Amino acid sequence: MKALGMIEVYSFSTAVRVADIAAKAADVKIIAFDRNRPFAPGFPVPLIMVVKMEGDVAAVEAAVDAAVSYAKSQNRYIVHHIIARPADTVEKMGYLMDINRDKYNKKLPKSFLPKEGDE
Repeated sequence: MKALGMIEVYSFSTAVRVADIAAKAADVKIIAFDRNRPFAPGFPVPLIMVVKMEGDVAAVEAAVDAAVSYAKSQNRYIVHHIIARPADTVEKMGYLMDINRDKYNKKLPKSFLPKEGDE
């Protein structure tokens, strides 16, 4: 992975729209969605989502910029991060999908999959 981009937003529908905008803005691959249900009483939304993408550093930067702009325009933006050349252990975290009950993305590189007897 050359770069990992992450955008945290409020609501599932915003996350899907952010992913669509990012994928159309630059040559990136959407690799995972994470979700978090806030426990704080009175929190303004029931769901926080993180959209994760990978690609060349410049492509991830362009995709994140476009998607963040949209999320901010909808008052749904929380935070974003771009990690150039993530370490192997960080790269594995990029593929985790909480939306799929904490399983890895089915297209996870085979080198990340556990070997028999490694669990």
